[in-house]
Amino acid sequence: MKKYTYSATQSDNKGKWYIVDAKGAVLGRLASLIASRLRGKHNPLFTPHVDTGDWVIVINADKIVLTGRKLDQKCYYRHSGYIGGLKTITAKKLLEKRPEDLIRFAVKGMLPKNRLGSKLFKKLKVYAGDKHPHISQQPEAV
Repeated sequence: MKKYTYSATQSDNKGKWYIVDAKGAVLGRLASLIASRLRGKHNPLFTPHVDTGDWVIVINADKIVLTGRKLDQKCYYRHSGYIGGLKTITAKKLLEKRPEDLIRFAVKGMLPKNRLGSKLFKKLKVYAGDKHPHISQQPEAV
């Protein structure tokens, strides 16, 4: 009798839709929950090299909470590629301008840095308000 470990395939994944309300949630804890759902680690069929995760919709991203003094001290950087082209924005300004990006940056840092991670990241939908266009997918609340 041969014993082996079951390896899931792409066709084994049903891909459910979940909705997460970010109102009053701490950024890092929420991001780790979302990344785990996107990756499929809650699923008994989890296989590290296969997309066994679900779709995640995040609403009320503008009501996210950062603990301590992170709102003033945490900075996000990007570079234009030119000399002296480093751009910096604090978490407070980013929360005012594009609150969805706070959650996107946190979740993206928790996903794998390869083609699978890019594929998983596309399954995340973030909205600043409580309205979203994915009602027809009948998302379940987390």
